[in-house]
This record gives sequence, structure tokens and C-alpha cells, in this order.
Amino acid sequence: MSLTKNTKSTKNPKSPKSPGKETEGILVRKPGPQELQPARTHRRRRTLEISLAIAVPVALVLLWQLAAVQGWIDDRIYPAPQTIIEDGWERAADGELWPDVWATLKRVLAGYAIGTVAGYVLGLLMGSLSLVRAALEPLLDALYVVPKLALLPIFLNMFGLGEGPQIALVAATVFFFVWISTMAAVLAVPDGHRDAGQVFGASPWQMFRHVLLPASLPAVLVGARIAAGVAVLVIVASESIAASDGLGHLIFDSRALFQNDVMFVGIVCVAVLGVLFSELVRIAGRFLTPWAPRDRGRGQS
Repeated sequence: MSLTKNTKSTKNPKSPKSPGKETEGILVRKPGPQELQPARTHRRRRTLEISLAIAVPVALVLLWQLAAVQGWIDDRIYPAPQTIIEDGWERAADGELWPDVWATLKRVLAGYAIGTVAGYVLGLLMGSLSLVRAALEPLLDALYVVPKLALLPIFLNMFGLGEGPQIALVAATVFFFVWISTMAAVLAVPDGHRDAGQVFGASPWQMFRHVLLPASLPAVLVGARIAAGVAVLVIVASESIAASDGLGHLIFDSRALFQNDVMFVGIVCVAVLGVLFSELVRIAGRFLTPWAPRDRGRGQS
């Protein structure tokens, strides 16, 4: 799209030109490539974004590899990416890596499911009922600011050693993210939507099913997606303190034994797990809310 100023005027033979009056400029809007060829423009923009998303990490990895080969960094502390890939492949082929991956994954999934359900139910109640919100919001606000990792000793006292404390810590972390996003989304539903439901005589269940749920669910799923990434971070920290397996234990135990290549293998696995889990929640959100606008940070301008 471009704007040009056209000073050429069209004379009206019936109206004589007033003496001393200057010709007025006309602002002309010319359609740009986005208007003339929208599909082609979108493909080019999408190709550019994908290329940048791939090129930047690849360039950083190649720079890291070059620095390790040339001796710019100490490869005993920062192993070359080639060494990390080879070690990770060897551990995966020997079956040494998968038990730790599975241990972390099952804790994340169990804690995420519990925290999401609890946070969503309580968020709906507090967003819909002012008395419930007035009774519980101060208490939950106070608990929210407590670092969740500080709750691990309490969960150890409650559940003992084993899977319980790990799952409880993930559930507590996810709960607060989902609770806040759900309550805020329900409170943000426009009054006009509620008024329309009341005008048509909607029952409380119909108001929830046809008004509150569709209007609030997109924002709730955004909070659930953020909670998915945070859940992976929390479980890694928890496993480093009170677990005998899992990726968190692998990372910190390898660092204590000066096996830095194994440590980086664990870090890469955590990064991949977090990205895949977050993307899975995003895809599920798009499937559950086809009426919601798409994420404009993904291939859209």
C-alpha cells in the first residue's frame, strides 16, 4: 500500500476558477502487494518467519561448535554440540536416557492434569460467585507469592519420598496459573453477553454453557499453555533436590560428577520436552476453541 499526492485537478466547465485560488492536492491510495496478492504475500511472510526461526538457532549452534573446535571456549566445561549429540544418541540407543525422560514426563502429566482441573473449577466458582471470591481470594493471593519450590519440604512431610511430592509440587504450580487466568477470564466476559442470556431466559447452566464458557475459554487456555512450560521448569528443580531419577536428577548429578556432556544432554531433553508439551496444549486449545482468533505471533502479520 502506498500513498501519493496528486496535484492534477479536474476542471468543471460550469464553475469558473476563482482568481487566486490554488489547486488542492488529492491523496491517492494505491493497493500494495498485500491487497493485490494476499495469498502470495502470506506465503512469503510465512516462509521468511520459518527461515528466521530455523536460521538463528542453527547459526548459534554452529558458532558454538566453531568456538569449541578453535579452542575459544573450554570444551571440557562447554562441550561442542557434536559431542552432545553423539553422547545423547549413544545414551538413547543404549536405553539409559529413556527412563529419566519417562520419569519426568509422567510427573509433569499427572501434576498438570490435577492442577488444571482444580484451578479451572475454582476459577469458575470465584469468577461467577462474588461471595466465594471474597472468601478465598485473599488467601490464594497470599499463597501465590510463595515460591512453589519452598513448598517441597511440606509435600515431603505430607507424602514422604517418592512420586507424591513431585506431582504435588507441579499441581500446585499449575493450579495458580490456571486459577488466575480462569477467574480473570470469567470476570472479563462483557456484561452485554450476560444480559443477552438473561433476556432469553437462560438458566444458570445454560448461562455457563452458552455464555461464560465460550467467552472465557480462549483466555483460560492461554494460561494453561503458560502453565505447561512452567510445570517442566518446576519438575526439573524438584527432581534435582528430592528424586533419584528424572531429567532434573540427571542434569545436577552429571554436573556433580563433572560429566558436562551428559548434563547438556539433559538440558536439551528438557528444552525439547517443554516445547513439545507447550505446543500440544496450544494445538488442543485451537481445536477446542475454533471461534477464537488465532495466535498472531504465529505466521500472521
